[in-house]
Amino acid sequence: MVELLYFPFYIGLLILVSPFFGYYMAFILNANVLPGEGILNRFLYSGEPTNQNAKQYLQSLVWFHLLGGAFLFLMLRYQNVLPLNAMKIEGMDWDLALNTTISFITNTNWQAYSGESQLSYFSQMVGLTPQNFLSAGVGISVLAFVSRALVSSSEQKFGNFWQDLFRSTFYILLPVSILVAILLISQGVIQTLREPISLLGTDYQPIPLGPVASQIAIKQIGTNGGGYFGVNSAHPFENPTPISNLIEMFSILFIPASCVFLYGKITNSFRHAWVVFFVMLSLLVLGFFAVFFSEWNHPGFWEGKETRFSLTESSLWLSVTSAASNGSVNSMHDSYSPLAGGVAIFQIMLGEIIFGGVGAGMYGMVLFLILTVFLSGLMTGRTPEYFGKKIGSYEIKWTLFGILTPTVCILIGTTITIFLNSGFTAKGPHALSQILYAFSSASGNNGSAFAGFGADTMWGNLSLGFCMFVGRFSVIYAVIMVAASLGSKITTKSSEGNFRLDTVLFGVLSFSVIVIVCGLSFFPVLALGPILEELLMRSGIFF
Repeated sequence: MVELLYFPFYIGLLILVSPFFGYYMAFILNANVLPGEGILNRFLYSGEPTNQNAKQYLQSLVWFHLLGGAFLFLMLRYQNVLPLNAMKIEGMDWDLALNTTISFITNTNWQAYSGESQLSYFSQMVGLTPQNFLSAGVGISVLAFVSRALVSSSEQKFGNFWQDLFRSTFYILLPVSILVAILLISQGVIQTLREPISLLGTDYQPIPLGPVASQIAIKQIGTNGGGYFGVNSAHPFENPTPISNLIEMFSILFIPASCVFLYGKITNSFRHAWVVFFVMLSLLVLGFFAVFFSEWNHPGFWEGKETRFSLTESSLWLSVTSAASNGSVNSMHDSYSPLAGGVAIFQIMLGEIIFGGVGAGMYGMVLFLILTVFLSGLMTGRTPEYFGKKIGSYEIKWTLFGILTPTVCILIGTTITIFLNSGFTAKGPHALSQILYAFSSASGNNGSAFAGFGADTMWGNLSLGFCMFVGRFSVIYAVIMVAASLGSKITTKSSEGNFRLDTVLFGVLSFSVIVIVCGLSFFPVLALGPILEELLMRSGIFF
């Protein structure tokens, strides 16, 4: 009975809490001056920070990532000469260090390494954990810029990147992460700088320890997903109890869901936000039931799962983490049935807009909302408008660029990897699924993988790093250009001829556009991968 109530309890808690925190986020990001901010403003700006246009905002964003990326790359490359290296771990090879750097600055946290054996305490604490905060803060900042722009009229400037990033990090992400870290420590998640201990008092099996709880909290809150240990939240030091499992899983979707209401508050369109929320929720619910019933009918469903978690908890985690571009795992995705694994792949392929990453899911969804309005206008003969702004060819070109560029990375990357015969260990359709998952995960900034894919090769590190970079910044650039263009236009008053954004009809149309666009892009390759494997498995053929 408890297991039957687990899923509705989780969804109910999400619906209850998200609107209130979304309002809090909107207040923080649009406040005049926050406590303690005045001194910083006088030091950095000699007064109040100046608003930036799209070009200035993007320039600040690019410089921030270049400097932060260079700092992290050097730290990973030369961690052997830095302090807090209890296990005497060597520096990473340059291609793996580059891959890991791109992974963490893009909020992907793809791990072609095993954290406890290839990273020092210093690299985890000073290198990766701050990037978990900052990459998530960038997502919230971009969403704030886009939201302000869409409801502006004949304006060019819509906020300051540095102020948005500071507020997102220190007034939103940091307080929540401290609270979650304390809750996790209470459940037994470790937080220490002690040297590794030995199993049963011998020297043959050292057990790595480390400052785990602080990283796990922000990895979930910021939809980063990179675990301290190689097996991520399946490790008992990261996720020891069913209660810690619930805390971590709720943390994955909590802020992404709140970002929908942040968007609604700033754009003064609360009912529209609820429509968008339920479109995302519908996709999540459908995905969960497909995974759960596929596993329920799978004869070996316990393989690859932790017995301390139920089938519902494992299936829901897979659904949530692949929907939210989080990428953390409490079970091995490669062990799921072909249909369940295919659902995870498809949720990532949607563009990580089923709540998605912190900020990123909602600003990615904006592109689909604009496309929905445009297509609906074409079908009904109405002028396509979004928040009273006419959508023209310029906006549609950038919208399609933001939607289709990650798609191109997925399909081309998968094709080349197959020809190179690189990284995959399986055969037949499951090999295709392994590769497809890897490039979908990288391009969608998710970070999880099928366990059989070996990514730590020169081709794997460079190709997946490229996909992570393009998948993140192509969408950011596109949505900022679209929003800035609409913000410079005059807002027209709503009339009966306008297409309403707060109706069930608009929700159904948005849902349909998302599924059709992604279905047309990916159904052929999915048919050759997980769908074919599912059919063969039912015939008694396994890979």
